[in-house]
Amino acid sequence: MPKKHYPPEFKQETASLVLDQGYTRKAAAQAMGIGPTALDRWVKQLRLERNGETPEKAQAITETQRQIQTLKEQVRRLEREKTILKKATALLMSEAASV
Repeated sequence: MPKKHYPPEFKQETASLVLDQGYTRKAAAQAMGIGPTALDRWVKQLRLERNGETPEKAQAITETQRQIQTLKEQVRRLEREKTILKKATALLMSEAASV
């Protein structure tokens, strides 16, 4: 059976039922038509994100944390590019010195 994909807004809204509106996990899962295991993960993740923790392996639920994830990925990409450029410059300099 293929894994269902839910948008972050849906996950946030569903977890918010438990955290903010007093729904039980079972009632929230039934109301939103999802499994209790998925809801438990979303509730835990939303709690962490509200405390300022950015998930490493999962897509963030909140907009702020999604932006942080995007920015972190851009920094990683730029760091990789910088390393490549440093190595290329060193190689070109060594070739120029031997000519």
